[in-house]
Amino acid sequence: MNPDPRIDSLLKGARPLRSLEFFPPKDDASIQALRETAAALRSIAPDFVSVTYGAGGGTRERTSQVSALLRAEFGYAVMPHLTCVNHTREEVVEIARTHHKAGIRNIMALRGDVPPGLDVTTAFRDGLNHGADLVSLLHRELPDLCLGVGGYPEKHPEAPSALADIDALKRKVDCGASFITTQLFFENDIYHRFVDRSQLHGIHVPIVPGIMPVLSLRQARRMTGLCGSTLPARLTRRLEVAGDSADAVEFVGLEWAVGQVRELLARGAPGFHLYILNRAKSALALSAGLAA
Repeated sequence: MNPDPRIDSLLKGARPLRSLEFFPPKDDASIQALRETAAALRSIAPDFVSVTYGAGGGTRERTSQVSALLRAEFGYAVMPHLTCVNHTREEVVEIARTHHKAGIRNIMALRGDVPPGLDVTTAFRDGLNHGADLVSLLHRELPDLCLGVGGYPEKHPEAPSALADIDALKRKVDCGASFITTQLFFENDIYHRFVDRSQLHGIHVPIVPGIMPVLSLRQARRMTGLCGSTLPARLTRRLEVAGDSADAVEFVGLEWAVGQVRELLARGAPGFHLYILNRAKSALALSAGLAA
């Protein structure tokens, strides 16, 4: 199987990119459900898919398993996530080399979240304390990898200030990151201000907006609480009116996401990345909505 195309090369193309995020199932029984989702999503032809890593590398083996499955069985270009948490430099290079040997040419390099039960003072070791450290290491050891990094339009929850957060993001780009994918957001002005702020600080790589179609108000509140994003009052009210009707809530969430993506692309965003939570229905409906 030929190596995957580099995402930074794809981003230089004439049209905006479309990508999706999967997370590895917790058990073998869920692998078949993931296969069914992956098969259904082939119809929208994403340019690549990403595979998350789990807090503290908790899904290390399954991330590799799912990445291989998505490439071999469905022909997707795959970008596995890789984090610093609870890893040595030798370990992360070994993981990256294994991906590279398999034909993967894109990695999302992240500091990673500290899982419950792991002391933050011991979670990072061997000089891998920040995302920039991981980017620098991988860029040096495997220079033909395309490295993506995460960006927080509303500031990383642990960053002392928005300026400190942008400085950290610039260090990742200066160390070799080729593009940025944002954490989810629900107000497009937040993304546009983030892009402007980044460019003013000398960050000139593509910044891909991350979009999550809302499937429930509870889910949206949990996700925004975890990543420090804002749930707009207008969206909250519409979801509350939808009440316990799953279909009505899904309609509201998809309509909102379609409106976001249309406006983002109209104003020049390089593409969009969908956080689909391993569910095909919302991604297919959003794709249909954009085509209408």
